[in-house]
Amino acid sequence: QQNELNSFLWTIKRDPPSYFFGTIHVPYTRVWDFIPENSKKAFQQSHIVYFELDLTDPYTISALTSCQLLPHGKNLQDVLPHDIYRRLKRHLEYVKLMMPSWMTPDQRGKGLYADYLFNAIAGNWERKRPVWVMLMVNSLTEVDIKSRGVPVLDLFLAQEAERLRKQTGAVEKVEEQCHPLNGLNFSQV
Repeated sequence: QQNELNSFLWTIKRDPPSYFFGTIHVPYTRVWDFIPENSKKAFQQSHIVYFELDLTDPYTISALTSCQLLPHGKNLQDVLPHDIYRRLKRHLEYVKLMMPSWMTPDQRGKGLYADYLFNAIAGNWERKRPVWVMLMVNSLTEVDIKSRGVPVLDLFLAQEAERLRKQTGAVEKVEEQCHPLNGLNFSQV
C-alpha cells in the first residue's frame, strides 16, 4: 500500500541526486504514516537539508512573532469593526474556558497547562494584525489543541536533521513570508 501513495517527492537526476519534498504545517503524527518510504529514504540519505524556514533558529521564531504585530501604538480594536472585535473577544473567552477540557492526559503529564497553552497561542492577540489573528483563531480548535506539543512536520524533520547531524538551511527568510501576508488589505483578510 505504501507504494501506491503519492509521495510529493521530486527527484533531480544528478550525481548525487537532489530531492524536493512538499510538506504541510500539521503535527507530523497526523501524516507520518502516510509518507511513503521513498521520501523517508531520500531524507535519510541526504547530507544537506533545506527547509522553508529554519524553525530551529531562535531568530526565525522571534522575527515571525515580531512581524505579526500591528505598528507601534495600534491595537486590533483600532483596526477591526467593533462588532467583529466583540465577537472575536467573546470567542477567545470561550476557547480559554473550554481549553482545559480539550487537553489530553498526555499533555497534562508533560506539564502543559491550559492557561499556559492559551497564552502561548493567543497571548498578545490584541496587538496582532488581523491576518495573523485569523490564522491563530483557525488553530484554536479542539483537534488542534489536542495535538499541541507535537511538532509540525517541518519542525520534526528539522529536529531529525539536527539529530542526525545533517547540514541544514532555509530557502526563505521570515520577511519573504511575512510581508505578503501583512500586505493584504482588510477585505482580503
